[in-house]
Amino acid sequence: MKRIREFLYNADINRFRFYFQIFAFGILVYGGYLAIDLGNELPTFACPKIKSRGGICYLYPLQGNLSLLHEFWGERGIRFLTKLGIFILLFMLFNKAWCGFACPLGTLQDWITKLRSKLGTRYSTYSEGAFKGLKKIKYILLVLLILLPIGMSNAIPDIVRLPRDFSTPFCDICPGRTILPLFDADITQLALDFRSKTKLTLTALGMAITGVFFVGAFVKRRFFCLFCPMSALHYIFSKMGILRLVKDGSKCTKCGNCYRVCDVGIKEIADDVVSKNILKDDCMMCFKCVAACPEEKCLDVKFLGLPVYRSTEEGFFKRGGKG
Repeated sequence: MKRIREFLYNADINRFRFYFQIFAFGILVYGGYLAIDLGNELPTFACPKIKSRGGICYLYPLQGNLSLLHEFWGERGIRFLTKLGIFILLFMLFNKAWCGFACPLGTLQDWITKLRSKLGTRYSTYSEGAFKGLKKIKYILLVLLILLPIGMSNAIPDIVRLPRDFSTPFCDICPGRTILPLFDADITQLALDFRSKTKLTLTALGMAITGVFFVGAFVKRRFFCLFCPMSALHYIFSKMGILRLVKDGSKCTKCGNCYRVCDVGIKEIADDVVSKNILKDDCMMCFKCVAACPEEKCLDVKFLGLPVYRSTEEGFFKRGGKG
C-alpha cells in the first residue's frame, strides 16, 4: 500500500491529464461513432450540434426545459428534476475536475497554450485585478441563460413573452457550437441564421465570441474559462463535491509556486493559509498547484476524504521542480 501511495504522489499529473484530455475529447466529440451515449446531463461542454457526439452538455436541456416551465406540473417536471439530479450527482463525483480534465473547450485552450510554447511566444502579463471585475460575466451569463428561456415560456405573470428563439440562448452564442463540429468536418454552424432577427443577432454574436475565444486563448491561458457559465454553475454546487482540494496552511511557506503555475491566476492558493478547502471560484482542479508544491502534505487532493494525490518533496524533485 505504501508503494502505491508513493507512486500516486510522485506521479506526473500533467502528463496523465494531457492523455486523459485526449481520451475525453475523443469520447465527447467522436463517441457516437462507437455507439457511446453518456446522456444529456454532463457537467461539461459536449455540444448537441456535433453529429458524432458521445454526450450532451447539461446547459442545453436545462434551457430547453426552462422554456417550457409552464408545463412543469406533471411528467415534464419530474423529468426536469431527474436530469438536474443526475447532473448534480455527476458533478459531485469529480467536482470542477470536469473543467480541468474533460471539457473539450478547455482542452482546446490547453492545446493553444502548447502551440504558443512551441512557437516561443510569451503570454501577455496583467495586473491581479485586470480580470477580477470581468469574472462576474460568467454569473451574468448563467442568470441570462436561466431567465431568457423562462421569459419565453411566459410562465411568470405580467412578464412580456419573449420569442421562441430564446429557448436556448447560450447555445447560440457558445463557441462550442461553432468550433467543436469542425472536428467532425461540419462547417454548417459557421453560418448565420437568417430565419429571424433574434436568431440572426444570436448567431452573429456567437461568431464574434468564437473570434474572441481564439484571440483570448492566445492572450491568456484558459481565457474563456473565466467567463464560462458552466464554471459558475459548478461553483454553486462545488461544496457538495466528494473530490476536494485541501490545504494545510501551517505547512505553506508562501513560495508562490502554486500561483505561478495556475492557468487562471488564482493568487489565493498561495496567500490563503487559513482555509482548508482551498477550491476557489475559477479553479478548474487541474492539480498543477499540487504538483508544483515542494512542501510535504501542504496540498492534498482528496476523494471521499482519502488522499489520492499529494504534494511531497520527493515528488516535486522527481517532476523536475515543475507543476
